Amino acid sequence: MSTLSIRIPDSLHASVKRFSKEDHISINQFIASAVAEKITALETENYLNDRATSGSKDRFNQVL
Repeated sequence: MSTLSIRIPDSLHASVKRFSKEDHISINQFIASAVAEKITALETENYLNDRATSGSKDRFNQVL
């Protein structure tokens, strides 16, 4: 596991502390989960864009 030092605005830090406390998880777990969600969203967007470029309207209409 790696250690990462980040600088975030005080308002974000306060929100992270509050939400992690509400979820009964550590700040580290909360941030790791948030990063994982963002990476998943970006990977999904890339996957869908790749699929869209390989498709065609003719093939789509044939399926319909």
